[in-house]
Amino acid sequence: MTCIKKMEFNRYHSPFGHEELMAKCRKIKHVALDMDGTIYLGSKLFPFTLGFLKDLEEMGIKYSFLTNNPTKSVADYLLKIEKLGIKATPEEMYTSSVAAIDYLRDKMPEARKLYVVGTPSMEEEFRNAGFELMPDDPGQKPDCLVVAFDTTLTYPKLCHASWLAAEGIPYIATNPDRVCPTDLKTVLVDCGSLCACIEHATGRRPDAVIGKPNPDMLSGICFREGLKPEEVAMCGDRIYTDVATARNAGSLGVLVLSGETTLETAMKSDPQPDITAESIAEFCELLKEARKE
Repeated sequence: MTCIKKMEFNRYHSPFGHEELMAKCRKIKHVALDMDGTIYLGSKLFPFTLGFLKDLEEMGIKYSFLTNNPTKSVADYLLKIEKLGIKATPEEMYTSSVAAIDYLRDKMPEARKLYVVGTPSMEEEFRNAGFELMPDDPGQKPDCLVVAFDTTLTYPKLCHASWLAAEGIPYIATNPDRVCPTDLKTVLVDCGSLCACIEHATGRRPDAVIGKPNPDMLSGICFREGLKPEEVAMCGDRIYTDVATARNAGSLGVLVLSGETTLETAMKSDPQPDITAESIAEFCELLKEARKE
């Protein structure tokens, strides 16, 4: 088993030798950024984020924001990061709820009526995409059950979703995350934990889990930008979603320790992320160094 020894970790670590690491960093033309735990935590922008984005622009590297958090619509996310000082376009924002809509359109085009376990903002995004949302009524079965991270979850809603799952209704989840990073003194139970609850009650798992680590979250960037997978880096604070997405897509995986994952957890990871860094600031320094050589 490969692991990081504490004495070897000084701001960043990579299983690659320095020359190989520099060669990989030199190829990067686009950085896909996780949001919560990577560029901000809760409602606070990290002090290094704006400088990081400016440095990417100066190096000619494009960037986009990918999040498994579906509680806000694209418009809401753009407004949130604008308030934090980041101006972005809808094309630069890709959420797991948008990915779920894309999945339904592509894989289940006949599904028009949905039962959604999600926030009002997410529900509105699905309505705007042309779907009809069904009520908590056993007499009105949907074409598909969609379970997401829902900060407005009620017990009746969870029970109805579990009943639909037990009835064999097609069932997808927006993301596998167990908890959502926060700067508050609480635990934010995320979609993966809700799905585990439904599974424990019914024995049913989602038919598909959208969002990271599904490689489609990155393949869309490659298609739009005309890039090869190795020309894209995925930066995030979770091994099982962000780093796994990069690995599944054949891209560079950068784990940052500014959110959920601790150094102790990173040390035990096998295989190791391509880069483990204290934050995106350290990754930026590697990109700069690679371009000087």
